[in-house]
Amino acid sequence: MSRIGKKPIAIPKGVTVKVDGDTVDVKGPKGQMRQPLPPGVSAAVEDGRLVTRKATDERSLDKFHGLARSLVNNAVLGVTEGWKKELDIVGVGYRAEMKGKQVILALGYSHPIVFDVPSGIDIAIDKQTHITVTGVDRQLVGQVAANLRRLREPDPYQQKGVRYTGEVLKKKAGKTGA
Repeated sequence: MSRIGKKPIAIPKGVTVKVDGDTVDVKGPKGQMRQPLPPGVSAAVEDGRLVTRKATDERSLDKFHGLARSLVNNAVLGVTEGWKKELDIVGVGYRAEMKGKQVILALGYSHPIVFDVPSGIDIAIDKQTHITVTGVDRQLVGQVAANLRRLREPDPYQQKGVRYTGEVLKKKAGKTGA
């Protein structure tokens, strides 16, 4: 039984939701998104709220029921508030700068790294060492932030690299001599 799937999604003012078969179109002040629904799950707008339902009472559909509700809720929150991930660049000489729709990063390699910003994503750089990735699609924002982090993963011993703001780097436990 999916408890998440049963919760209705409140539709805020300024947001229009249109259910078209197995897709949900969400349009709001920050943009618009089209979210496909998993098989066996449908959605309907009732009393200003969006409700997801399973086609049958099979237990195997419970996971898709909760997934569908979460994906549509993320789309509604994305077009109203947007999603944001913040990254910090730590290291001597490590920096980033924007040139058009590209981010040029100096991360200690022999050459600068050019990162193309995908459409639907906005990147802001503060003080050359703080990157803010924003957008409407939660999955795309997280993926772009992960791709930027992967360019120079943080080293727990030297404390250098690209890391999420607030990320704590764990050092491995040393050998215990007995």
